[in-house]
Amino acid sequence: MKKAVGGKTRVDLAVDQIIQVILDRDMKAGDKLPNEYDLARELGVGRSTLREAIKRLVARNILTARQGAGTFVSEKNGVPEDPLGLTFMMEEGSENLALDLQDIRLMLEPETCAIVARGATPEQIDQMQAYCDEATRLIEAEEDYSAADAKFHQYLAECSGNHVLPNLIPIIASAIGVVITVTNDEHRSQSGMEHQRIVDAIRRHDPEGAKYSMIAHLNTSRNSMVHSRDNCAAKR
Repeated sequence: MKKAVGGKTRVDLAVDQIIQVILDRDMKAGDKLPNEYDLARELGVGRSTLREAIKRLVARNILTARQGAGTFVSEKNGVPEDPLGLTFMMEEGSENLALDLQDIRLMLEPETCAIVARGATPEQIDQMQAYCDEATRLIEAEEDYSAADAKFHQYLAECSGNHVLPNLIPIIASAIGVVITVTNDEHRSQSGMEHQRIVDAIRRHDPEGAKYSMIAHLNTSRNSMVHSRDNCAAKR
């Protein structure tokens, strides 16, 4: 492939140009890019070069291509599917991985709750309550609530106003799935009540209450993980 300025190929430059188009136009997740013909003309590149550039951006979770519909800005914000290589860590022992992930959550989520409690709008609090209620409904129905649980925690991160934190959501979601697997869902009945305490503290705009409610919630899971790990070790 021919090299261009600075050692970059034409495709490399086209990738940079497309990203700049997204930034310059303040495009959001779900926004559609111009069609291939128009975008190639705008960037001054051949259509084969453009196709390869789009393919790379799709692989990087910056764009998503929908057959027959076009190319859109991805909702994944350029975050890889497994940024920390958790898939391979899982092979080495889910108990230790779950504890490590839970410790990361303890570093992040309590302070996140404190931030959210200071500035949450009534609309955001109503949405938190809706996610909390949905998780509780599934818990009481003895159905799988892991996705609803993850969404509750993800939404708290989104409400923080921090632009980096939402990109850590995949890690948080991974932790929730691993925790439920490792503990055999021992704290299921408590989870709904603990979520509600977090929402109640945020509704009161009580940063300390929200922070320590989240610490209590995460430590319930962590204690279950330690108990599960120790039981497994004793049986070996």
